[in-house]
Amino acid sequence: MSEPAQETPAGRQEQSGRIGRGPGRLLLSLYGVFTVAAVSRSLVQMITKFHDAPLAYVLSAAAGLVYAVITVALWRGGEAARKVALVCCSAELAGVIAVGAFTLIDPSAFPDATVWSDFGIGYLFLPLLLPVAGLLWLRRSAQPQQP
Repeated sequence: MSEPAQETPAGRQEQSGRIGRGPGRLLLSLYGVFTVAAVSRSLVQMITKFHDAPLAYVLSAAAGLVYAVITVALWRGGEAARKVALVCCSAELAGVIAVGAFTLIDPSAFPDATVWSDFGIGYLFLPLLLPVAGLLWLRRSAQPQQP
């Protein structure tokens, strides 16, 4: 009869950091790029022409903040960070679907595009695909590894 495996602090650290490793590293990189893109674009738009489309620019800023939280959660790793990333990816997906649908139903409500307009067409639909990939990865990374 073999002894049960002992968890070492290093083993726990390695396991807890899994969400930012492997495919998570690609997600971390993409979310980092999207954070910079969305936040910088929205800041410039809010400073230079906020009166033109305030809702669009605020939504782009909100998207950037969600991307930033997901980036930090993926970077930190651990179970609490995984839960934060799950909530944020779910909110991001809901936002992309809601804003995407609304921009198709009433285009006049968005005189300028947001990151999530038309389901992220201006960003090659990555704003729609990223949260799906993130949710799948976060779900998979929570499962215990098979020997």
